Amino acid sequence: MSRDAQLKERWEQLVTILSDRFSQGEDLDLDAIIYLIGIQELGKLHREFKKDEKLNLMHIAICRLLEPYGYYEFEFFDDEGWPHYKVKEELPPLKAGEQSVLMKEAIVNYFLERELIK
Repeated sequence: MSRDAQLKERWEQLVTILSDRFSQGEDLDLDAIIYLIGIQELGKLHREFKKDEKLNLMHIAICRLLEPYGYYEFEFFDDEGWPHYKVKEELPPLKAGEQSVLMKEAIVNYFLERELIK
């Protein structure tokens, strides 16, 4: 199976699993999955978040997802338990489609590590 076909299959499997757990019958989109990863990484699962906190959660997720690619590095947890990352290498300019593929690949790898998918 080609790498692209395997990524597509794993992505669809992941969307189904997460949508079944966290959605009301609709498939979660890329942003929603990134948001869920941010909540997971923060570790404060059962609370309401303000709009700016939701953006911060997505930022945390993106940093965590792109850390294995060498773009970010974890620095510390602040007094409120929020993780902070530093930029190690700037992301190359990517077209929207390329950006989407990179994030989907990073998300699939994240959940492969956690053995949610195979």
